[in-house]
Amino acid sequence: MTITADHGYDDLPRLMSLMTGDEKHDFAATSTLDVLWVLYDRVLDVTPRRAEATDRDRFLLSKGHGPMAYYAVLAAKGFVPEEWLPGFGSYDSPLGHHPDRVLVPGAEIGSGSLGHGLPLAVGSALGLRAQGLTGPAVWVLIGDAELDEGSNHEAIAYAGAAGLDRLHTVVVDNASASHALPGGIAARFEAANWSTATVDGRDHAALYEAFTAPHPGHPHAVVARVEPKNAR
Repeated sequence: MTITADHGYDDLPRLMSLMTGDEKHDFAATSTLDVLWVLYDRVLDVTPRRAEATDRDRFLLSKGHGPMAYYAVLAAKGFVPEEWLPGFGSYDSPLGHHPDRVLVPGAEIGSGSLGHGLPLAVGSALGLRAQGLTGPAVWVLIGDAELDEGSNHEAIAYAGAAGLDRLHTVVVDNASASHALPGGIAARFEAANWSTATVDGRDHAALYEAFTAPHPGHPHAVVARVEPKNAR
């Protein structure tokens, strides 16, 4: 098994093309690609060598269906070997249709069930705070449709009241939520004492600026707008 970490953003389409099958959920994957790349390339303090370090940043993929972009970025950054990619979704592959934290190096949670990732991220941030670990950041990527789940709204309300300022949520908005959110997605977070930003989910400079914006005393939510799911 050979793991290299010398891939750039331009190589991600090739890495994703190695993964085939009937359960690719390719649009769910490509909608997250730029967010994932900017996080792993420029923001997250975690590397393959530090994947178990106590003071690492934690990234939780809640939008776990269609994880091809996630696997491609993990391969590009050296967490998993490129030769795993063609086996995506096969019986004996560690790269399942939903990531498994036991099988995938660098994965913090097993994901795929909508509405679980943000509550888990709140718990992670609370756990780090309880241990006195104020340095590590916790990031969670959710889809806008996950905001149809009540568990996320409970997590949003709790995190804001608790002032979990090491917690960051990225909402990839491809207009697939079933229920309208008056005032937009960011307004829901703002009402619960979160810092927010809404940006073009394909603009790397805008994503980086939003990801790194200061937000003392408040958890931070970035809404990354991409092309609507049904507009392809």
